[in-house]
Amino acid sequence: MRIIDKWAEHAWFDHLSAVTAVGAHLLIIRVSGCGDWLTWISANQRTDLYAAATGAVSALGGLSAIAIAIYTTVNGQRLRAVRQQYPGQLRRSWRSLLQGTALACALILFAFSLDQDDDPLSARFIFEYAMVFAALRFARFVWLFDRIMAITDADMVEETSAAAVPARDPNWLERRQRQYDNRP
Repeated sequence: MRIIDKWAEHAWFDHLSAVTAVGAHLLIIRVSGCGDWLTWISANQRTDLYAAATGAVSALGGLSAIAIAIYTTVNGQRLRAVRQQYPGQLRRSWRSLLQGTALACALILFAFSLDQDDDPLSARFIFEYAMVFAALRFARFVWLFDRIMAITDADMVEETSAAAVPARDPNWLERRQRQYDNRP
């Protein structure tokens, strides 16, 4: 199994990666005494940044909802087969993306409510975690949406290019996976 497949199957990896990134940043700050970029701006500017970030992350949640709507309305042969073969995984992935967006927004708002002059509670690191986590979830969203759209596109191309109804190929999913696995 390839690394991308393991990553796709384990959404908790985004939490681990975000904790690792923020932990590494904290270590750099503690060891070097510099690099704490959120302390370079005032508390008012940080709260403006938190508000803007909440809006951006919420917009990503909206995009996820649109992608889910597209996914549920498209009904090609290949996509039906994928839905039949992987119903739990797909539902779990989409749900995880939406929940991740909600979590990131909640954490940003939490940091927003805690932040004060000189940030004595270190709320900026909650914000930093939320942003890294949201970026990782956005990458996961783009990857999943791209995979679904590739399957949908294959169905649409096949339907429009053939005059006759194409023969059903029960092994197309395995063949597609082999092609995907053999990509450089």
